[in-house]
Amino acid sequence: MSGTETRPDRGQSRERGHDPGVGHDLGVGRSAPRPDGTLKVTGEFAYSSDLYLADMVWGATLRSPHPSARIRSVDVGPALAMPGVLAALTCEDVPGERFYGLDRRDQPVLATDRVRYQGEPVAIVAADHPERARRAAEAIVVDYEVTEAVVDPRRAAFDPSCPAVHDGGNVVRHQPVRVGGDFTAPVVVTGEYEVGMQDQAFLGPESGLAVPAEDGGVDLFVATQWLHADRDQIAPCLGLPPELVRLTLAGVGGAFGAREDLSMQVHACMLALRTGRPVKMVYGREESFFGHVHRHPARMRYEHGADRDGRLRYVRAEILLDGGAYCSSTPAVVGNAASLGVGPYEAPNVWIDAYGVYTNNPPCGAMRGFGAVQACFAYESQMDRLAEACGLSPVEIRVRNAVSQGSRLVTGQVIDSPAPLADMLRELAAMPLPPEPSRPAAAVPESADPPEPGTAGPPDPPDLLDLPGGVAQTTHGEGVRRGVGYGVGIKNICFSEGFDDHSTARVRVELLGGEPHVLVHTAAAEVGQGLVTVQEQIARTELGVGLVTVAQADTTVGSAGSSSASRQSYVTGGAVRAACRAVRERLGALRADGETLAETLERAGPVEETGIYRHRPTFPMDPVTGQGDSHVQLALCVHRAVVDVDVELGLVKVVELAAVQDVGRVLNPLALEGQIHGGSAQGLGLALMEEVQVSGGRVLNPSFTDYLIPTILDMPPMRLSVLANPDPHAPYGLRGAGEPPTLSSTPAVAAAVRAATGLRLPRVPIRPHDIALDGNRYGNWAGDRSF
Repeated sequence: MSGTETRPDRGQSRERGHDPGVGHDLGVGRSAPRPDGTLKVTGEFAYSSDLYLADMVWGATLRSPHPSARIRSVDVGPALAMPGVLAALTCEDVPGERFYGLDRRDQPVLATDRVRYQGEPVAIVAADHPERARRAAEAIVVDYEVTEAVVDPRRAAFDPSCPAVHDGGNVVRHQPVRVGGDFTAPVVVTGEYEVGMQDQAFLGPESGLAVPAEDGGVDLFVATQWLHADRDQIAPCLGLPPELVRLTLAGVGGAFGAREDLSMQVHACMLALRTGRPVKMVYGREESFFGHVHRHPARMRYEHGADRDGRLRYVRAEILLDGGAYCSSTPAVVGNAASLGVGPYEAPNVWIDAYGVYTNNPPCGAMRGFGAVQACFAYESQMDRLAEACGLSPVEIRVRNAVSQGSRLVTGQVIDSPAPLADMLRELAAMPLPPEPSRPAAAVPESADPPEPGTAGPPDPPDLLDLPGGVAQTTHGEGVRRGVGYGVGIKNICFSEGFDDHSTARVRVELLGGEPHVLVHTAAAEVGQGLVTVQEQIARTELGVGLVTVAQADTTVGSAGSSSASRQSYVTGGAVRAACRAVRERLGALRADGETLAETLERAGPVEETGIYRHRPTFPMDPVTGQGDSHVQLALCVHRAVVDVDVELGLVKVVELAAVQDVGRVLNPLALEGQIHGGSAQGLGLALMEEVQVSGGRVLNPSFTDYLIPTILDMPPMRLSVLANPDPHAPYGLRGAGEPPTLSSTPAVAAAVRAATGLRLPRVPIRPHDIALDGNRYGNWAGDRSF
């Protein structure tokens, strides 16, 4: 069970017309039910993999088995000779531009003269049955010349003799941050840290249906995070104007960043246009691991200098992010890692170098937390070491250095909204701890007499499900140690560094069945976060109408940007609010004295308005100093983790997670709680179990058998405190909430395992052998070295 406390807005009167109860009791601030909730629970919800047309055919992809190779030739003849095969296409069949990409158009639709990662698409086929399509793809003959794979990101970045993965060198972006110049202090701690490659692990694999249209265009129904970015990459590759490529959002089975990039979109459209038939593509689980980007693995070196009382004097850091074979969103990930590389702490002197590099490892891009997660693990590990060196508690060292409203980030940007980090830490530390674990009962000989009536017998054995190893019952409590750890994270909300971050909403009010009804239409992707519900709530609040429908997202309305960066409630919420207020103004001008809304609509007809919302401008970081107001909003979350560790077997049981998060204003309390739980679960997964294991550029565990994610048996009870200090710059004062819990939960769990074991544990995920093999004690850590 979890406890949630939601605090009221402090020091700010409600905006006129924003009372959650106006017109309906399911408006802003209430736990309105999700319209898709029941369907998803009962299994009736239609996901993109459920799409069907009577005359459709199936697409399949042939992928490279090599991480680096030249392509001498591709022979599709064997595939075309198979019965039921309608098409087999290579790069020569791409009708338009051969490359696409979110930031740089460096990724080929189908491999041209070489492949740069294992799993890169080389050819695609269409057939009248999915199994025939799969076998036809396997029948294509490719002549490869295997070449040296660049797999070490440090070599890729700094070794001049390293082969170039792309023309122009292997460094995608280098972002320095320079503040001050005094890098001396009486207390100095240095460490090297590593974050493994995490997968988004959504349960609904990539899928969609492309339908050729009579006007020469194509209609694509697809699970994605960013409809307009997809369209703007697909259309040039098909040689079509954007208006002939129409996208509609299909049911999305999770995203977490991996659906920002293209997967099967262009391939399905190419096959549909070539065959003249609807083409459906659905990846299996293994192909999904190769078909989308992952979280950037990171190697980081940090040095913190402080006064003896624990106050920071300086931070130096080198952050190296492996972007894999193609650019994707690596430049933005580097920007986040650099600008947030010190965390929510005041440091007068800073020297950061953040790099994103090309390698022949799997491509990496967006995942929940987006660059800030990697840096957070390192700087929080350093804060714990600094606390130890200064003789302070983990909470006190953070309180003494915490930012607050008016503080400056390392980029020089002023935090101009509430940031009560010190209070959040004190509240977290004051929360009660869970009961101590039961200890194993003393052995009782079988021949022993039963205890006398009224006397105490041996203690009850511990509940084995509550111990490390759980249902496997690997221990009865012997060798189990408890640890408590803390983690703090700061995450930017919305897109940064000058991106034109906006959203569009169209709102229509009309009579249906004699009752006023509101239709909200945006291109914002519902990926499971509850955005459809929030749009309904805003419309109810602004217009006082209870009957609200949110239309299926598509490209017939202006762009809403991506469902990422915790931005949709902020930006699309702002657009829906703007459109609703425009409708309200028109209705006010139309309404006669004493007339009800229904009477006005009956007399004047439907009213429709479009609203566009842009947040305040941001600016690129200076390429030399890293200075600039690069972010629009910042969010804080703090976690406390309690773990039990079997120090002999290396197994960890997370007993409880407690969190305090400031969300500005709560739009939907239950949905918010779900976001904090979900983000914490992904952070726990990164701390203890989730890693795409790559060796020599090859993925070793592309399945949910070997890539482990937390289940209901791994997630502990959570204790939550939700603060609601409004951001005066944001719609309703809200603060994006989906990503911050992922940051702070990982270092909190890692810190708790360190406390239980006495090990440094500079890498996540923490593996059983990291704990059980005693070579990493506090006084013997090979990672210690100066810059």
